[in-house]
Formats: sequence, C-alpha cells, structure tokens
Amino acid sequence: MGLSSTECRFQFDDRISSIGIAVIQNGRITQAFGTLVNPETHFDPFNIALTGISPADVADAPTFPEVWESIGEAFSAAVLLAHNAPFDMGVLSKCLNRYLLPHPATLTYACTCRMAKKAYPALPRHTLDALCRHLDVPLDHHRADSDANAAAQLFLRMTENGLDPLPFFRVYDVAAGKTVKR
Repeated sequence: MGLSSTECRFQFDDRISSIGIAVIQNGRITQAFGTLVNPETHFDPFNIALTGISPADVADAPTFPEVWESIGEAFSAAVLLAHNAPFDMGVLSKCLNRYLLPHPATLTYACTCRMAKKAYPALPRHTLDALCRHLDVPLDHHRADSDANAAAQLFLRMTENGLDPLPFFRVYDVAAGKTVKR
C-alpha cells in the first residue's frame, strides 16, 4: 500500500484551485505532482490573499474533473495524508460529489497534525508551518504541492523516529462526507 500526501487549496468548500500530491513508497517520496485547478467559480478575496492564486492564474488550468481523471484511480489504492486531513477530506468529498465523479466509496487517510501532536507534545503549535520550522522542512506555505511534500516529509520523520502510523488511520465515507471508522 502506498501513501499519498495530498493538499487541496480551496475557493469554496466544494471547489479547489490547486492540488498537490507527494507519493511515499518504501520510506521515501517517490513521486510528486501539483497543478492549479480552475474551480469554475467566483474567487473569494480572502482565498486569493491566503494562497496567492487568482482567477488569471487558473484561467487555462484543468478543471477538477480533468485532474481527477488522471489521479482518481491512485487514490483508491493509497492511504491519503494531509495536515488537518479532515478538512482536506471534506473538500475532496464535496468536489467529487458536486461533479458526480466516480470514486471509491471510502478512502483511508491519516492526519499529520494529529500525528505531530503525539510525536511532539511539547511544541506549543502543531500547524504545518510551525512543524516545518521546528524540523527544518522546506515549505512554501499554502502552495498545495509544497504543503503535500511537507506533510509527506513530516510523516516520514515521525515514523522514522518510531511513531506507529496505524493508530492514526481513519476511513472516510466519500458520499456521506464524514469519517466512519477510527
């Protein structure tokens, strides 16, 4: 089973403007993918300020259904990782359901934020940027490809230091939009 670190940057809770994936196999990052995504909707000024992604940036970008066509099959065979994963799983679920795209009924995921709270309990903050500063992991925060790579690197560091990831695996019901198994 492979692990994919995913990060989605959003415009609304059922649309994304970028997606990043870093694939972990045999204890190392073996692939990385990132793309802007045309959300086909209005851009909120808050999200433009947060991500730096504007309507002009995504004008010629693929839509989510176009991106899903090339990445969807891999999602069913992997454990997805994300920092604050319940949020990302919710956005992914809403995108899949909004576009009526074929998808697995459930996805297995783990949250690197929850893992970090166990691995580094003395840290005052467990945000992605705080952890990356603490562990000297490169990060261009709120850029989906960089966030995915950073989450993957955090996962590798925590597991290399002896943290068992299995207790953090969850099962997400995509149609219902919620975690169904811990």
